[in-house]
Amino acid sequence: MNLFRGWIGEKITAFYLWVSLPKQTYSKFHNIIFPSKSGTTQIDHLIISIYGVFVVETKNKKGWIFGSVNEPNWTQTLYNKKYSFQNPLRQTFRQKKILSDFLNLDESKIHSIIFFVGDCKFKTPLPDNVINSGVCGFIKRFRNEMLTSKEVERIIKAIKNHLSDSSLSTRDHIKSLRKRHASITICPRCGSNLIEKTAKKGPNAGRKLLGCGNYPKCRFTKKT
Repeated sequence: MNLFRGWIGEKITAFYLWVSLPKQTYSKFHNIIFPSKSGTTQIDHLIISIYGVFVVETKNKKGWIFGSVNEPNWTQTLYNKKYSFQNPLRQTFRQKKILSDFLNLDESKIHSIIFFVGDCKFKTPLPDNVINSGVCGFIKRFRNEMLTSKEVERIIKAIKNHLSDSSLSTRDHIKSLRKRHASITICPRCGSNLIEKTAKKGPNAGRKLLGCGNYPKCRFTKKT
């Protein structure tokens, strides 16, 4: 059911992007799986323009949404029931990093957006790039030219070549996800090495944890 709801959400977003973003200015790709040295990442929507590369992660959820930048999971409250889901900011952190490596493009030229398409309301303060309406208007707000026409052509060609040559499937991506999250040596969020640490504060104070070696840029931890 969740997979179907997610698929519907992606189709809704793709329609918005198709209708409101002119193809002369914005080249659009959907549901792309990219490889990396630490597994794969799946991007719902990828938009290329002279104003940068836009990564859109779609969430189809109703009800109240609670979350913060550093929490590993956010909460959806619907009909007095609570449901936990992965912090999407962590997803886009990894997507941005892998895409930067794949396209040989500085991360500052990649804009990540998290778009909730369901009838939901944010109940905690969230970053400006987490929105529940107006995804196309948000993209059009970026008016500073960050890429030349030749760079745009190079990026579009690289993506099309990847789509033509790649045999990666959703099943491959799911297998990669399971393997990545089971690892005790590689951070599943950014691909850096995991190192053993001792928690200094919080509910796990004094306990041994595996933490990302890329801290503080990446704050991933897992119990040993």
